[in-house]
Amino acid sequence: MAEAERIIGTPDDPEAEGTDEGGSTAADAAVNTGRGKRKILILLSVAVVAYLLDLSTKMIVVAKLEHQPPIDIIGDWLQFRALRNAGAAFGIGEAFTVIFTIIASGVIVVIIRLARKLYSLPWAIALGLLLGGALGNLTDRLFRAPGAFEGAVVDFIAPKHFAVFNLADSAIVCGGILIVILSFKGLDPDGTVHKD
Repeated sequence: MAEAERIIGTPDDPEAEGTDEGGSTAADAAVNTGRGKRKILILLSVAVVAYLLDLSTKMIVVAKLEHQPPIDIIGDWLQFRALRNAGAAFGIGEAFTVIFTIIASGVIVVIIRLARKLYSLPWAIALGLLLGGALGNLTDRLFRAPGAFEGAVVDFIAPKHFAVFNLADSAIVCGGILIVILSFKGLDPDGTVHKD
């Protein structure tokens, strides 16, 4: 059985001097509350930066690149090409746009609920990337044509022999990869580390 070790500095010995039954003092609780608030602030900051970068690049693409020929960035290996995607990643499931909108909304709610128990900086960054990316694509789903909950996402980054994507997709993928790495390392969002 794996044992969990708290890395945020609260003693786990309930008989330690000045601790309550849960093994923490009032001072520890205050410190942890402050740390938790800082991690939430980091999560929100990362989310806002990711969201604003995604939103601004999509606005530029729609204004300058839509209905125009692709722009070569690195020969034909990387292009900027405006594309509207009603489906999920890689254009899958274009008939299920409403479902993807509901899923994105659910992901946002789960991240917000999870943030209340957040004491880990890497998890704050990962969840911030997921939140910003989900909000970026959800904004498209809600406000772009053909209508609310059915809007097509603006994609524009087009590597050769790969799907066209946007910065929100990149934020979601990076956040997901970071979460997988943190899980493999045994680090939980509340700051505990599981050791075998």
